[in-house]
Order: sequence, then structure tokens, then C-alpha cells
Amino acid sequence: MNAERFKLLADAYGANLDRWPANERAAAVAFMGEDPDAPVWLADAESLDRLLGAAPLPAPSAVLREEIIASAPRAKAGWMRRGAWMSGAGLAAACVLGVMVGANLSGLYLEEATTDVTMDVSTVFDGSAYFDALEISG
Repeated sequence: MNAERFKLLADAYGANLDRWPANERAAAVAFMGEDPDAPVWLADAESLDRLLGAAPLPAPSAVLREEIIASAPRAKAGWMRRGAWMSGAGLAAACVLGVMVGANLSGLYLEEATTDVTMDVSTVFDGSAYFDALEISG
């Protein structure tokens, strides 16, 4: 960092180095250790900061306030917003896909079911079904 850059940053961002760009802070601290005039420039910036901080803030006029409000974009309500319908369509598509996959997978398992598989599955839930199956088959 050089003196010209330091002065420019002090004038633009003030005496508080926390307000300076993050990538310039370390170089500014190093420069303050090298140049004896740097604290003087920061003192000048600090006096300007105090002067600006003490100045009262002007209140906006009613006309300016109304112009700003009138120029603000209006929000569209509900489903009229662009893209709002897409979330509902995505949810419906996911539901339909889930039903189709479930129906296709269950069809594969039902086609492969044999008497032995049916007996095994039925004994898990009710032991009496096993004996009924034995009477039918044998």
C-alpha cells in the first residue's frame, strides 16, 4: 500500500478500519507502522466522521415517500405468481410416479408367488393357515 491509496481509503471509508474492505485492512495496518503521516490522515478522517455523525438526518418529504411507494412492484397473490403452480405439479407427479412404481413392483411379486411362498407367508401371520394348506395339498 502507498500513501495515495491509504488517503483514498481513509477519505472513502473513514478512520475506523473495520469499515474498510477486508482485503485492505492488513496492508493499512502495516502501512501505518511505516509512514508517520498515516495517523494524521486517520485523524482528519475521524474529524470528518464525527462531523457527519453529528449532522441531523433529513426526513423525506411526503411526496417522495408516496412516489417510492407508488413505484414499488406489486406482488401477485397466490397461484398467480409465476412458478407457484410448479410446486403443486411436482407434488402430483411424485405421487403418480410412486403409485405406478408400487403397482408395478407388487405385480412382479404376485406373479412369482407359488403355493409354497403363500404357505410361508401365511404361517408368519397365522399358524392355522399352514394346516389348512396342508389339507388342501395333501
